[in-house]
Amino acid sequence: MKRLYKVELATKLADRVYEYWISAPQVARHARAGQFIILRLHEKGERIPLTISAVKGDAVRVIFMAVGKTTQELAMLRPGDSISDVVGPLGKPSEIENYGTCCVIGGGVGIASTPLIAKELKAAGNHVIGIIGARSADLLILEDEMREICDDLYITTDDGSKGVHGFASDVLKKLLEERTIDRVWIIGPAIMMKVTSGVTVPYGVKTYVSLNPIMVDGTGMCGSCRVTVGKETKFACVDGPEFDAHQVDFNELMQRQRIYMGQEKVSLERFAEHRCRCGEGGGHHE
Repeated sequence: MKRLYKVELATKLADRVYEYWISAPQVARHARAGQFIILRLHEKGERIPLTISAVKGDAVRVIFMAVGKTTQELAMLRPGDSISDVVGPLGKPSEIENYGTCCVIGGGVGIASTPLIAKELKAAGNHVIGIIGARSADLLILEDEMREICDDLYITTDDGSKGVHGFASDVLKKLLEERTIDRVWIIGPAIMMKVTSGVTVPYGVKTYVSLNPIMVDGTGMCGSCRVTVGKETKFACVDGPEFDAHQVDFNELMQRQRIYMGQEKVSLERFAEHRCRCGEGGGHHE
């Protein structure tokens, strides 16, 4: 009998940003920081990768922004609704050891990945510094959770509505000037990871980024998630998703992320038309 994965909790965290707890016992049992799942909402649905943000009992948490057709469909599900397929945990876990002082940085929805990494680093005996940033205060997520885990937490907003007026890279640069940091993790939009990881280059600090290229099967078969790292082709789903930031070809990554933008736009427009004809459906998040 086919297993159905139920939505246990659905919460809206910010504009178009949702937190879902999904019952997936096998995934929850084996999940580690840095790994992800691939889910499919229904038989004819698209497969989408989502980072495992937290684990509690038999459930895993995913946090996503409803920007495309599938994520908008996902955001319509309510507690008790079922998801057809959840595959995982996929990818290599974060390289967690006792390094000394570690900095975990999240930008935008990339903040979703930071608590589990910070938590495992803390458990390994590290002094953990967190930096989380968003365009504005109303888009900032998981602040309380990160404050509870990290020894030090810095907030940045592009518009200065909360914390430091500026970017995560500004705070990181200041910290590196003042103290020794042994490892850095950065998760966020590709351009943010490119700029922020560039700050650590002069200091020779090993820096990891979690890449989010186009992904289909999650097993390395399709090759759609290929990225260039150290002038070699790697597959984010099996070789990553975390890589040495100083070796990543970010320009190629950003170019490949735009390949299907036209098709995605058409798909979203058709989905919007369908919703208008059929009615919005679903309820409202609390």
